[in-house]
Amino acid sequence: MIFSHKPVLLDECIQALDIKPNGIYVDCTCGGGGHSSEILKRLEGGRLICIDKDEEALNACRQRLCSPNVTLVHSDFKRAAEVLDELNVSSVDGFLADLGVSSYQIDNAERGFSYMAKQAPLDMRMDGSQKLSAGDVVNGYSEQQLYDVIRTYGEEKFASSIAKNIVAYRSESPIETCGTLVEIIEKSIPKGAQKGGHPAKRTFQALRIEVNGELTGLRQALETMAKRLSSGGRLAVITFHSLEDRIVKQTFAQLATDCICPPGLPVCVCGHKAEGEVVTKKPIVPSERELQNNSRSQSAKLRVFRKY
Repeated sequence: MIFSHKPVLLDECIQALDIKPNGIYVDCTCGGGGHSSEILKRLEGGRLICIDKDEEALNACRQRLCSPNVTLVHSDFKRAAEVLDELNVSSVDGFLADLGVSSYQIDNAERGFSYMAKQAPLDMRMDGSQKLSAGDVVNGYSEQQLYDVIRTYGEEKFASSIAKNIVAYRSESPIETCGTLVEIIEKSIPKGAQKGGHPAKRTFQALRIEVNGELTGLRQALETMAKRLSSGGRLAVITFHSLEDRIVKQTFAQLATDCICPPGLPVCVCGHKAEGEVVTKKPIVPSERELQNNSRSQSAKLRVFRKY
């Protein structure tokens, strides 16, 4: 299967990064190289560092971005600062992080991301070399742990019933495919409540977040990236669900605020100084045209921070 993915909010991202021809930019989640290729077109002597934890994505980028100005690194974007240290790069002019799952990952049944791929194994690993898979979570977590994951990361109202039925089913035999898990979820949610999208959508989102640690360390990673920006540099982040967006919004707000002491203190004791400003007072969302051409962009939100 050829790695293909429509880059979301492409024009908006390029504009947000305010690319300098001789600048250094990091595509933290390069995927199929859609955003990266547009950044590269605008560089004249600059440098582009492409990071992804998915080896198949990096291979696609390697074929698409044939340039001495490009460096590809197999890593998690949350290690961006360490990657820069390894490359002896002290600061950059822009970071771009698209936190969504690529179309390739969703459409490739073997990856186990989609609730539509009934015979697919419960995998969901963005990095195939890591040990923890969705199957490990579903078959190994306690009922309470499953409830916590599904309720917290999926914001699923019927998390208790789903967790209970997962444990009951696996007591007879392991849950090995996406289709089996979907059947359990559908039986756990009242028919009248199965509206507004596929009933398994929230649970699959929760498992994907847990397996890949998508929220763990996100705030710290954003703060670290902001510190590595040159003066005037931009940090642009695309999110696809409210939990991620909330973290990005709150982190950017804190980075752009002087005092972050608890309300009620008569004087500031934290000594915190704003590092920059939030460029996007409201998140940038896809245009009607993009929504028509790419339905998977529907929940995308772009937020941008600029370093002083």
